[in-house]
Amino acid sequence: MPFTNEALTDFSAPENIKKYQAALDHVRTHLDAEYPLIIGDDRIVTGRWLTSVNPGRVGETVGRAAMGNSTHIDQALGAAWERFARWRRRPADERVGFVRSLADVMRRRRFELAAWMTFEAGKNFAEADADVAEAIDFCEYYAEQALPLAGERPTYPYPGENNTVVLVPLGAGAVISPWNFPLAIFTGMAVGPAVVGNTVVLKPSPDTPIVAHKFMECAAEAGFPPGVFNLVVGADDEIGDHLVDHPRTRFINFTGSLATGVRINQRAAVVHPGQRWIKKVQLEMGGKDALIVDGTADLDYAAREAVASGYGFGGQKCSAMSRLIAVDSIHDALLERVADLVEDLTVGPADENPDYSALINEKARA
Repeated sequence: MPFTNEALTDFSAPENIKKYQAALDHVRTHLDAEYPLIIGDDRIVTGRWLTSVNPGRVGETVGRAAMGNSTHIDQALGAAWERFARWRRRPADERVGFVRSLADVMRRRRFELAAWMTFEAGKNFAEADADVAEAIDFCEYYAEQALPLAGERPTYPYPGENNTVVLVPLGAGAVISPWNFPLAIFTGMAVGPAVVGNTVVLKPSPDTPIVAHKFMECAAEAGFPPGVFNLVVGADDEIGDHLVDHPRTRFINFTGSLATGVRINQRAAVVHPGQRWIKKVQLEMGGKDALIVDGTADLDYAAREAVASGYGFGGQKCSAMSRLIAVDSIHDALLERVADLVEDLTVGPADENPDYSALINEKARA
């Protein structure tokens, strides 16, 4: 069927607010749990814990994730390569079926998954709901795109020859994801490679490890075999470079800051002893987005959109407006409207569903 975006939840409907509040109440009863590393079939408790806290209520622990080290990265890549030998041979329609099942699981758990992001990432109801919807979109979109890539593909019809192209999966790769879309981008960077036959080692942001574990729960519920996704939580400076540099890392998917992306690109270009390939690297980094308003614009509409883009989720998005550019004739009138709307924004912990909630960590607030 043609791809269509997952519909967003209408929070002007009181029944949807009640469902979300019920999900928050449910998740509250599961806070402060411990989560192991997930490597193949193994659940590993390392004895070191990364404590994830609610950015809007810093005394509230969302959960504690076992912290891995470079040895666990070695183990995870080993498990990913072991599974790759079998996963790559699964028919494409079977792999697509797993990914579509993952989308279905996320639909069933939609409010719960969103509630976890409210607690761990500080997202209000609409922002968290949209994050889950985007994760579902990634599953459905990549599932739809995968089938046409399977089998023989035509190439240049040279006279007297019968030529075809067959696309093959690369192997075991790394996914290094950000905290600001802890389910959506994490999901997209994981299922894109997996649906076409690759396996991955997942390194989530240290700010949102529990949402990553919720993805792993959903993947297991969807029936993914162990080793397709391997989750190693840890400090960036302890496991990040090792995962990027590792001679068994075949490709790298990264979303995050410009500085980190440039560092990854530089390090991934080095061919280490025992490495049999040039690593494939996909980088999505920050933006500096502008909203341009001319003299013919509806200023009330422009002001609303500017505030929504610039202040939604605290502006913590690569798509957030960071520059508002207006022609002289409407500059002052537009600025006045924007200032009035900003003054009216509600502020508070994300579970109270304000317009503006806490930034993710002390570094962001500095």
